[in-house]
This record gives sequence, structure tokens and C-alpha cells, in this order.
Amino acid sequence: MSRLLSSALSLRRDPRILKLPPYISFLCILVGVIWLFLLPLNDYSRRTYISENALLPGQVHTYFGGSEQNVLRAYRREVDEVVDHDNYQINDKLEDILTGVGLKVGRQNYTYHSAGQEFSGQNLYAILQAPRGDATEAIVLVAAWKNVEEQLNRNGVSLALTLVRYFKRWSLWSKDIILVVPPDSKTGTQAWVDAYHDAHNPKLVSALPLKSGALQGAIAIDYPQEDHFKSVHIIYDGPNGQLPNLDLINSIVNIAGGQMGVTTSIQKMKHHTNNYPDRLQTMLRGMLTQGLGYAAGAHSSFIPYHVDAVTLQPYGQGFQDEMAMGRLVEGSFRSLNNLLEHLHQSFFFYLLMQTDRFVSIGTYLPSAMLLAANFTIMAISLWVKSGQSVSQNSPESKGKTKEKGKDKTSSPSSLPPSSQHEGRDIFLPLVTVTLCHALSAIPLYAFNRLPANLLAPAFAIFSVISATIPILISLLTPIFHKPTVQHFQLTKCFSLLVLGMCLSTLATLNFSLAFLIGLLATPLSFVRPIKNPISRWAVAGLLNVVAPPTVVYTAAQIWSVSIADLLREASFGWNVWGMYTPVLVWCLWWPAWMVGVVNVLGTPFA
Repeated sequence: MSRLLSSALSLRRDPRILKLPPYISFLCILVGVIWLFLLPLNDYSRRTYISENALLPGQVHTYFGGSEQNVLRAYRREVDEVVDHDNYQINDKLEDILTGVGLKVGRQNYTYHSAGQEFSGQNLYAILQAPRGDATEAIVLVAAWKNVEEQLNRNGVSLALTLVRYFKRWSLWSKDIILVVPPDSKTGTQAWVDAYHDAHNPKLVSALPLKSGALQGAIAIDYPQEDHFKSVHIIYDGPNGQLPNLDLINSIVNIAGGQMGVTTSIQKMKHHTNNYPDRLQTMLRGMLTQGLGYAAGAHSSFIPYHVDAVTLQPYGQGFQDEMAMGRLVEGSFRSLNNLLEHLHQSFFFYLLMQTDRFVSIGTYLPSAMLLAANFTIMAISLWVKSGQSVSQNSPESKGKTKEKGKDKTSSPSSLPPSSQHEGRDIFLPLVTVTLCHALSAIPLYAFNRLPANLLAPAFAIFSVISATIPILISLLTPIFHKPTVQHFQLTKCFSLLVLGMCLSTLATLNFSLAFLIGLLATPLSFVRPIKNPISRWAVAGLLNVVAPPTVVYTAAQIWSVSIADLLREASFGWNVWGMYTPVLVWCLWWPAWMVGVVNVLGTPFA
């Protein structure tokens, strides 16, 4: 045992150990990326299943149809009459319809401000009180007047009115049913959900005059097309990568496929062939949507309040009509009505690669954790290196060490080089890292507060300043303080330590965003001061290729949108939905990138 301990101590003092961290760091990156691409295989993914037995999906017979077709057509004509009217006139018409059915109707005014624009409107909602309930629980049916693409949800609103009238005739409901008709899918549902949970700003969003019990689930209908449909697209992504309970999606897929004979799809994969490329593409699309943190539909506003919600969107040319869509919603509501408690047994963290196959958090999380670990490993390595004497690696010191090693007597001067330590001057590194992180408040504030017409020029100016700041820091630092190799090591150490800790924490909340930022920031683990001026500026130029402003601009070009529109949508997500993606981009990734460029352009003094 003593021999083993002495061997371990001698290995700890071996200077060759400090050469391993870069290779270990690269290995973590490589394994993390390969791990992700292995997930679509059958050995790493599994088929979906229902965890909550009380749901009983597809176990009841649905009766929506027959004469309800005539009611739907009548309501559609009522909707067509007010298509060209304003929001308040539309709500007057809908209130007359719902009051005639025998429901309690309420209205809510709201106003949001983002990028110099005002988003205001009035929500209308009605509550169907459960004959067998005590108003302690409720299910929500959402039919926005316009969907996310600003298309008129003509069939969706008509179908929702028909369903509520149909539900009113049944005495089996143990939970209240709330119909919400917001003017759009972005602001209306957010204002309504915030006010329902008393989390709204009273200055901008009015309180709800009527309320029911705790919301157990929500289904939004997005049905703008006129013709019969072929399949149903299930949209389930929430803001900041949050997801509904997997049991809700599994129940809808089970009801649609097993009882209705309607095929379903996710992530706009309308022709999924159940092979590896399609699975991988579906998974990557979901990761991109979740990583951006943008809300995907009217259902998204419910998910941050732990209300499981999805949007059902018919598409394609087929033989399924509005009655089939109505039976799908009826069957889903009947399953939610069976719940004795909130959905909790299935997964809230998962990656879907098709409607009946998924990967749980325990399987995919190591991929992002390995990317985050590479920064921590390099930070620890740099901390150890910064405490060693700079002269110990010179040929003279090595020769002296060999000569002194021949003597039997040991003295402080005869210790091996790896045991010679020197103090760490952490003032300059801390100032540099703190300054870079403090500067990140400027883009975060500017891009979320500037009006829309100033976002594009502001981004252009910021991109130039972003490339200039590291150069200025590198030129001005020697005037006030002569930086040494240790200073650059500690500066990079602190920056990578912050990056690694934040990404490892973020991976448990939003795996996709942590993986994307970690992958784009991997070059920062291997940068260091370069003596050759040509190589120095070449590496700095390569780092500018993966700079946050460059990546944001490239993403806008790939998606065929202007940079102004991209920043405007990001500002809207920040101001309305509480999207925290801008915080991670400008306050974590961008400062780490600046520190990396400063390390490349810096010139250490002896």
C-alpha cells in the first residue's frame, strides 16, 4: 500500500502529466459529438410508452360527428362575417355565441412593448363548469384567431366553438373546460396565462374577471387550411427549451393512430421513413428549436407554468375532415379528464426522433456534459501550470536538476522542477475577465431595447467594436501592467472555469442550448499566446469566424431572414416570453470569446 501511495505521489510530480489535459479535452469533445450521433440508433433510443395508467388513451368511444358537421358550417359562416372586423368587434360576436351556449364569458385587455413596437389586443375566454367537479381543476382549449404565421385560423376557431357546444351537452366532465380565443398566438396566450397565475404586470396586462381551478393541460388548434387533411403535426416545444410531459404527446399519438386512423408527425418531418438519417434530422431539428428558446405556438406559454400543452396542426391533402380533428381533440380531452393528479410519471426532459421513439435525459446528457468538462479540465490544468516556475522548463534548469539529483542529500534547491512553485498574481487576470463580462451588458441591453429600425445598424457597429475590443485590450494592457505567461494562463483559466460551470448547469435545464454553445466555443480551449505575428493574426482571424456576431449573422443568412428581423424576434422573446437565450449568447459566450482572442493577441513579458 505504501509503495502504491509513493508511486501515486511521484506520478503527481511528473511534469509529463501537464501535457495530457489538451488531449483529454479534445477527447471529451470528440466523444461528446460522437455520443450525440449515436442516439438515433436502436441501442440508445427506445420506444415511447404511457406511464400514467389513468389516461387510458383511446379507450373510450368518441361521438363527435354527424349533425355537428352542420353546426361547424354555421359557426364558420359566423366567423366569416367578422373576418375583416377589428379585435373588439370579433369578440363581441364570439361572446354572443358563447353566451347563447350557456357559458360564462370573460375578456382581458393587454399591451406589450418590444423593439419600439406595441402589441395590444383583447383576449376572450369562456368557462364550461364541470357537472361532476368542484372547479378545482380545468383543461384549456386554445383557438387563436391567427396562428404563428399570421394566418387566419378559420377552421380552428369554428371547430373550437363547435366542440365547446358539444362538450356542454355531456355530463361526464370532472374538470372545467376553458375555451381561450386570443387575437394571435404570440402575445394573447402569454397575457392570459400570466394573468391566470397572477404573474402579470398590472400596468400592461389586466386581471382576469373569471377563473377556474388549477390547469391540468392545454391543447391548441391550429387549423388554417380549407381542404381535408392527411396528417396532424404535433408542435410541443416551449420557450427556453421546456417541454410538456411525454405522456401527453404519447396519448395524442395513440388516440390519433390507434382510434382515428390519423398519422402524426413532429418537427415538420412530414415524410419520416424511420431510418437513421430521418431520426437524426428530427432530433437535430428539435435541438435547434429548443436551443434557440423561441416559443413554437400558442401552447408554449403554458409550459413554463408546468401546464402540459401542445398544438395540433392538420396538414396535407387527404380524406380526413374537421370531424376527425374534432374526435381527436375529444379523445384527448377525455383522457385528460381521467387524470387524478397532474402528469408527473413520464419524462419532462427528452429528445424525440419520431412520434414513437425518444431518448431520455440519462442517455443524452453526457454528450453536453463532456463538452462542458473539456473547459473545466483545461481550466484546472492552467491553474496548476500558473503556479509553477517559468524557468523550470529551460535547458539550464533541467541540467542543474540532473546534476543535483546525483546527490543523496536533498535540499529545497534540489527538488524536482514540478515541485517548485511560485505565487500567483491574480489581479490582472481577474480585472480582464471581469471587464469582458461587464461589457456584455451593453449588447444585452441594446438589442433588447432599441427600436426595430435601429437593430441592423446597431448590429453592424457592434460587430466592428466586438472585433476591435480584444485588440485594444492587448495593446493597452502593457502600458499599465506588464503581463507575463502566468497572467495569460490565469486569464484563460478563469474564463474557461466560468464557461464550464455555466454550461454544465445549463445542460440540465436546456441541453440543446448548452450543447450548441459548448460546440461553438470549443476552439477557446486550445488558444494561447503566439510569438509569430503572422500566425497570431491568422489564428485571431479564425476565431472571428466563430465569434458570436459572425455566427448570428450566418444563421440569419441560412434561414433567409434579415438580421434586423432575427434580432427583433429575439427582443420579442426576451420582452414577452422571458427567453434567456440572449443572456447566454452575450453574457457567457461573447465574453469567453473575447478573452480567447486577447490570449492569442497578447505578448507575454519575461
